[in-house]
Amino acid sequence: MMQFSVLASGSTGNAFYVETDTHRLLVDAGLSGKQMEQLFQQIDRQLNELTGILVTHEHSDHIKGLGTIARKYQLPIYANEKTWKAMERLIGDIPTDQKFVFPLGTVRSFGDLDVESFGVSHDAAEPMFYVFHHKGKKLVLITDTGYVSDRMKGIIKHADVFVFESNHDVEMLRMGRYPWSIKRRILSDVGHVSNEDAALALADVIGDQTKRIYLAHLSQDNNMKELARMTVEQTLSSKGFEVGQQFDIYDTDPKIPTGLMYV
Repeated sequence: MMQFSVLASGSTGNAFYVETDTHRLLVDAGLSGKQMEQLFQQIDRQLNELTGILVTHEHSDHIKGLGTIARKYQLPIYANEKTWKAMERLIGDIPTDQKFVFPLGTVRSFGDLDVESFGVSHDAAEPMFYVFHHKGKKLVLITDTGYVSDRMKGIIKHADVFVFESNHDVEMLRMGRYPWSIKRRILSDVGHVSNEDAALALADVIGDQTKRIYLAHLSQDNNMKELARMTVEQTLSSKGFEVGQQFDIYDTDPKIPTGLMYV
């Protein structure tokens, strides 16, 4: 069966883990090498057991520890060509035999795990996220997008589990301490999805088999777990969904991994 953990999620660093009986993959390594090792210890796993690392985009909160752990544990890295070009100077030298191109909009098989990449709208070279398919089960990871297009919805709909961006509360952001240039970037089509927009997008993609939704990449300054969860729950309830009966909504944390869960 497929298991996963949101190892860390937020503006300070992001990492996601998924495994089947035969393969173990890490998506992003946005914390230091030491922190990544500690996160793996907390879920009773080891970095040297990984099949490889998938990269979503080159922003530092997604690749901070990538070069360090890839070199230390001789791990393959998978990213699209534009992301490779954008991040190579940031992660240091990686041996050629550890560098693999995973084109956007394609499916790559890791034994019994099929990984589908898809593009999002974010201010990076060519950002992409992933859908994991295993024996009829579907796990979606999508953060770091300014909006969720109909194309994205068509790819991610009817998943068993969603790990979904709920970055900010719009009013907290507008009233907060950030300079207007940063606020404008976050609110733009290449920024991040708000709590309300996350809920509206989820309303279009939740299926009968959807059992778990994890709210991810919450801003430390412009959001709160309770507020994100309340906003999403209320919006989905207003759309006719029975939160807590049809599916459950969970928090994620920038420092504490979720327990390993089956899909």
